[in-house]
Amino acid sequence: MGIFSNEHDNKVVVLKMAIMVVVVVMVSSTAYAAGNFFNDFESTFGGHRVQISGPGSEQLALSLDQGSGSGFRSKKEYLFGRIDMQMKLVPGNSAGTVTTLYLTSDQSTGRHDEIDFEFLGNVSGQPYTLHTNVFSQGQGNREQQFHLWFDPTSNFHTYSIVWNPKLIMFLVDETPLRVFRNYENKGITFFPKSQPQKIHASLWNADDWATQGGLVKTDWSKAPFTAFYRNFNIDTSADGKWRNHDLDANSRSRMEWVQKNYMVYDYCIDWKRFSQAFPPECKHSKFE
Repeated sequence: MGIFSNEHDNKVVVLKMAIMVVVVVMVSSTAYAAGNFFNDFESTFGGHRVQISGPGSEQLALSLDQGSGSGFRSKKEYLFGRIDMQMKLVPGNSAGTVTTLYLTSDQSTGRHDEIDFEFLGNVSGQPYTLHTNVFSQGQGNREQQFHLWFDPTSNFHTYSIVWNPKLIMFLVDETPLRVFRNYENKGITFFPKSQPQKIHASLWNADDWATQGGLVKTDWSKAPFTAFYRNFNIDTSADGKWRNHDLDANSRSRMEWVQKNYMVYDYCIDWKRFSQAFPPECKHSKFE
């Protein structure tokens, strides 16, 4: 991941990283106005472990202890739009914990749609794994995983999902990590497009699988574990830029950089898992 062999390549990487830092600072500090969690969200589990604070109820903390994790969801559901949330993840030894931000339709039907950000914790000094996935009509198995080019526990960063009829885009501080396209015009029907979804977030214990396949367990002596959310933005406006959002030359280059240097898993190249046949969208370029 990102090992370079000569001085010229190293200089290029340093320059790119400097550009990325500027983008992160600009987006994290200026892009989104604070929303009110009391008005737009409700607790789903965890009781007192869900804490809203700030003069405008613009920050929310989720905590996890041996008694329970915690979670919240939007009061409204949405069919397409752009979702932005600033998050600061559990610091230190977060092994076994999973912090999430995702969209999902009614899961009781067994044919739900879902769009996932999941942050898998790790032992101190090791990077978080950012897990992304897409479900359509109850089927998933479209995972891509990444490490990040910054420490997601030291400051807030903006995590975004753009969802329109032609694509789903996952972004971090305006840098796209992944695009999942609707290939219905090419005979591929796997794409969430008809079920409204609510925004969900949670912090919970998954030490049976989250860290190194479940080999590293949660250290409860470090509890309670806490993650923070703030400054959410929900854009479903009729004239919103999200409706036609797509990769341009600059964002395509940035996504290529992320996927070259920070992607750690891609279902479209997992030969062991899909020994019979890859999902049909894998034959199309992720950068097109």
